[in-house]
Amino acid sequence: MNYGFIGCGNMGGALASAASQAVGGEKILLADADLQKAQALAARIGAKVSDLETIAKECDYIILGVKPQGMAALLADLPIEGNPTMVSMAAGLSTETLGRMAGRELSWIRIMPNTPVALGEGRILYTLKNADAKAEEGFLTLFSKAGALYKLEEHLIDAGTALSGCGPAFVYLFIEALAEGAARCGVPQEMVVELAAGTVLGAAKMVLQGEKEPAELRENVCSPGGSTIEGIKSLEADDFRKIIYQAVEKSYIRTKELGQ
Repeated sequence: MNYGFIGCGNMGGALASAASQAVGGEKILLADADLQKAQALAARIGAKVSDLETIAKECDYIILGVKPQGMAALLADLPIEGNPTMVSMAAGLSTETLGRMAGRELSWIRIMPNTPVALGEGRILYTLKNADAKAEEGFLTLFSKAGALYKLEEHLIDAGTALSGCGPAFVYLFIEALAEGAARCGVPQEMVVELAAGTVLGAAKMVLQGEKEPAELRENVCSPGGSTIEGIKSLEADDFRKIIYQAVEKSYIRTKELGQ
């Protein structure tokens, strides 16, 4: 079984790298408009550099790592033979839209990964159209080293994208702000980012243990009259919660627009 990755950018490259750990780099074919980018990735993961025609003819799974604006042109130029399982990570493009672009009925798995797949800590949302249980099983195996995979009904994918797809950027901004605040209070500059990131990581792991809800964990840190509660009061005064959920909502709206 062969796996073709078209587009070797940050996300496509990260997914190809994770896939190579699951199925072996020798089974992966790479194509990108930037040949040097494909060559560098192939050398790193033990894959082969290829072209659209070869991938369309020889691959059982074709992973499309192109932006929504370039999808129609790519599918029009892709000489697909047989019935490969097509995997799209283009934000906002429904499987119905992808099918119209392809001009024929194909098996589709629409996904939304996030950047931590590069470390095997990603979250991948996915939905199926015309893909049977065998195709789904192969897909799950292919990306088993990328992180956790969550199957959703397609009408929920865009909303999930605003959380897990866009969310890492919100967290990075939060880490930047934590580090800046610590630096302003005198923590040495060389350690503030690592300290801030480690704090977020540890807190996230406590949530993922599932023993307590985030609200309870927060309350456990906030001793009455203590220092933490003063920081929480400041966040609440600035409507921190509203700022965050509005960021998710704005990202959701934009994701829907990309699919128009």
